[in-house]
Amino acid sequence: MWARTAWGPNRETPIIRKELPGPREGFRWSLMPQLSNSFDPGTSASLRIRHMIITVSGPHGTGKSTYAARLAKDLRIRHVSAGILFRKIARENNLSLEELGRKALEDSSIDKLVDERTVKEAEKGDVVIDGQLAGWMMKDKADLRIYLTAPESVRLERIAKRDKVDIQDARVQTAQRESVQRERYLRHYGFHVEDRSVYHLILDTSLGSIDDTARVLLDAALMVKRAKRRTPRPTKP
Repeated sequence: MWARTAWGPNRETPIIRKELPGPREGFRWSLMPQLSNSFDPGTSASLRIRHMIITVSGPHGTGKSTYAARLAKDLRIRHVSAGILFRKIARENNLSLEELGRKALEDSSIDKLVDERTVKEAEKGDVVIDGQLAGWMMKDKADLRIYLTAPESVRLERIAKRDKVDIQDARVQTAQRESVQRERYLRHYGFHVEDRSVYHLILDTSLGSIDDTARVLLDAALMVKRAKRRTPRPTKP
């Protein structure tokens, strides 16, 4: 099974480092929903060292949320979805995802709101976070950064089924969303969304069944967890 897994690029590849800015005024939202369950692993520095942080990223229709939720359940840790918050903001403001995406292109405070909440959840540890920017935001914190991919035809079929639209509508909507997202991320963060240099594991989710793909991700997470346990903890000076 591992022979079918594509591992990330050489880790010597330069990585764009851009610090997240502080709270922004501008596009204000009263909405701040809970994205996770009530499990709280604690926030002390010593706990953060031991706790797992895993990110799952990738284009629409690759199964980010599905596999992140499955992985979190298998590992018995929390699942946080940046996409849920973005969708919630769109619904609360009577906007489509495409309309909210266009507003976010002009007003970076929308993405920053999602970013700040996601980072806050990650700092608690013991979490799987899925989102387009999750791997980049957590590039210095995450123990395992996963990027999921799939052929366009497969992605469009999944999106059409999920959103209850035909393939042509799914193609047009997805193309518009992804075009705006590419420009947003380049304009506000300074990186190309196609840049996979920060990811440890890249996996095509069309290669096998949901169970087989979930098993690959779980095996990778357990491998990293075992390695993390063997790494000596830093001692106080």
